[in-house]
Amino acid sequence: MDSLKVLYTALEVLIAVACCLGNLLVIWAVCTSGAMRPQPIFCFIVSLAAADFLVGAVQIPVAVLIDDRVKTSFNSCLFLSCVLIVLTQASVHSLLAITLDRFLRVYIPLRYKSTVTQIRSWSVVGACWVSASILGFVPMFGWYRQDTLAQMEDSNSTTITCTFLAVIPMSYMVNFNFLTCLLPPMLLMLVLYLCIFMRIHQQLRGGGVSGSGSHSYYHKERKLTRSLVFILVLFAVCWLPLHFMNAASFYGVIVPRQAFYVGILLSHANSAINPVVYALKIRKLKSAFKAIWMRHFLCKEGQETKVNINSTISTRNEPNRTL
Repeated sequence: MDSLKVLYTALEVLIAVACCLGNLLVIWAVCTSGAMRPQPIFCFIVSLAAADFLVGAVQIPVAVLIDDRVKTSFNSCLFLSCVLIVLTQASVHSLLAITLDRFLRVYIPLRYKSTVTQIRSWSVVGACWVSASILGFVPMFGWYRQDTLAQMEDSNSTTITCTFLAVIPMSYMVNFNFLTCLLPPMLLMLVLYLCIFMRIHQQLRGGGVSGSGSHSYYHKERKLTRSLVFILVLFAVCWLPLHFMNAASFYGVIVPRQAFYVGILLSHANSAINPVVYALKIRKLKSAFKAIWMRHFLCKEGQETKVNINSTISTRNEPNRTL
């Protein structure tokens, strides 16, 4: 089991480095781009990238630390464990905000710009993180492992060997975190994306909406929506196995420790994969990544300036151009 822990820790370190570098590049690209920064969708992408960055900078180090490695007080261990849940919830809420933004852009194209402003978008981002913190810190208000605390009191001990399951009850992880806070938003996002694709199909078949642009508007929306659906599918593929294992364990099925390690690594790897998806699927982010690479790593500032000028001219000539 010691060799398994060494392998697990080494893989976590690699994933953490990839999370930090990749998502820092995403945030850097959006914040330094005059074309992307004003667009509401990129506010939500920055929020998701920030959550993914914190997975590498905070969640993974904490997860490794509380894997039966340190002794802490009960409340300290509980707080660290809740931080892991908060970051997961922040990712879910950011994905939901992205989905709602796409829904509004397709269903109210004429009123989208006046409805989804940058100020309102950042307000939604703030609400996402506040709600994620509230849901993630629920165990701090009483839904924790009472039996662990009772054992500490019986043995007159002030510290425990900190592990996630020593302080967080599986009833919270399954009944609240999974079945209440994770699964319903994911099902809602699935329904919304189905509605979006149906709407786009109707508009393309019917010739588009007068005043909102031509077929090209909905072709671009369909292309972007497919990319965002791919990000959602990756999130589901990476996170659901761990939650299914938690549910199986809660209902009495014996799940090997090795399987839990694989599930944890897979869930953390999702945060390292997202920047790669952005680079491959979202054209403006791909162009911004290239510009950053050319200017700061290849020292080709002149070429980057030319790219920015051409991009600006192209954007002005295409008023309905999206990501």
